[in-house]
Amino acid sequence: MKVTVENKKGLEKDLKVFIDKKTISTQLDKKYEEIRKDVVIKGFRPGKVPTEILKRQFGKAVYGEVIDKVLKETTTKVLEDKKIKPAGQPKIDLKTFGEGKDLEYIISVTELPSIKLDKLGDIKVDEYTVKIDPKETDKRIQEMAKSQKNFKEENESYISKKDDLVVFDYKATVDGKEFKGNEGKNTQLELGKDLFIKGFDKQLEGVKKNDTKIVEVNLPENFPEKELVNKKAAFECNIKSVKKPEDVIINDDFAKNMGAKDLNNLKELISKQIDDEYKNSLSIIVKKKILDQIEKNKIDDLPANLVEQETKILSQGMKEEDFKKNKKSLEEQAKKRIKTGLILNAFGEKNNIKVSQDELNAEIQKQFRMMPGQEKIVKDYYEQNPAALDSLRGQIYEEKILEEIKKGAKINKKSITKIEAEKIIKEENEKNLEEQKKLMKHDHNHDHDQQKSDDKSKIKAKPKKVATSSKSKKAKTTTKKTQNKKKVSKK
Repeated sequence: MKVTVENKKGLEKDLKVFIDKKTISTQLDKKYEEIRKDVVIKGFRPGKVPTEILKRQFGKAVYGEVIDKVLKETTTKVLEDKKIKPAGQPKIDLKTFGEGKDLEYIISVTELPSIKLDKLGDIKVDEYTVKIDPKETDKRIQEMAKSQKNFKEENESYISKKDDLVVFDYKATVDGKEFKGNEGKNTQLELGKDLFIKGFDKQLEGVKKNDTKIVEVNLPENFPEKELVNKKAAFECNIKSVKKPEDVIINDDFAKNMGAKDLNNLKELISKQIDDEYKNSLSIIVKKKILDQIEKNKIDDLPANLVEQETKILSQGMKEEDFKKNKKSLEEQAKKRIKTGLILNAFGEKNNIKVSQDELNAEIQKQFRMMPGQEKIVKDYYEQNPAALDSLRGQIYEEKILEEIKKGAKINKKSITKIEAEKIIKEENEKNLEEQKKLMKHDHNHDHDQQKSDDKSKIKAKPKKVATSSKSKKAKTTTKKTQNKKKVSKK
């Protein structure tokens, strides 16, 4: 086999491969020997069919199979020998072929650029520890207690007021006529919430048990009977009971109802939950700052085919005219993502970072815990979608790389308050939005679907509502993996 390399524009190369006809003929003979053992042709004993007969019967199919095998094996060997890492699938162009002829073909390939990792040791980041004030923990527990409030039924003389719970039956009419769905039994309304029909529960303030009260309201826009929308309806309400809210006593029994061992254990769990919430949000910021610094490393040239592919991914769902307006900014985003991915990938290869099956299984188990009762759905999803499993593997791989880079970075550890943490998160969100606006410059009449999407992806400035578990969701990195090593490749 003879190979000549022709450097073309940028990272593009043509590798001309020559394989003499004798080599091809040897491969063909081997293939005919293989099939001779199994072929049954009338007039010939098994294993004794002449090669010429086999050629007449199976010549085209055998040649095609052999050539496919030779092309695959030699292309892989050529790229390995020449130490070329392709950015995407190489293109094969057959020049000379056919039985009894030499094989000549050209491998057209875009090569991945060489990556310098010497500046990764210069990365500097702040790492935060949030000091949780015991008052914040107590506040969360009080919020939990408030949401768990009990109602005690009052006697007939008690007059309902805001925050009370009124239980009643009703029958409604419009212009004196009944309509579909006009009756309700044992309806419960917490006064002041305005959760039924706007203005309804306000009129139930001042009622007593066994009262009859006529409530007049306009039926809402989403009322099922469209002809009655915005019509004034009269609800005859028969008050069955009035219940007064009772403060929930925060003690060991309350804590047990929340899934803790006792009140002290509940405080520990809630404190850890608050800490995890801020830790995850701040961890995302730290990783983004690392990625921002990684992206500043110089790469002389980027594979044009990867830029094109990544731009297509970024523009998915975008209208043609919007794509044209934003093409340049999309290409810039694509280049940044590819560049960051190439650097991460090179670092991962250099440091022999891999993802084990145990690590992959552990991550899937985490998802099981976050989706109780839907374990089978999650399991089936990954079993039936190899691409999703590869994507998950890629995320784990990227996490491991970032953690390894972080070990070699200059870390400035800071202890901050909850208020300071919220400020940092808010500023980071504002910065991200500003960056998106700069990237997506467009006319004032352009719709802002992209910006709406960006708003959804903000780092949470305030922690989630209190749960009864200390488990928290895993923070995800801000980069996205794409195919063919343009981001972090799957190990």
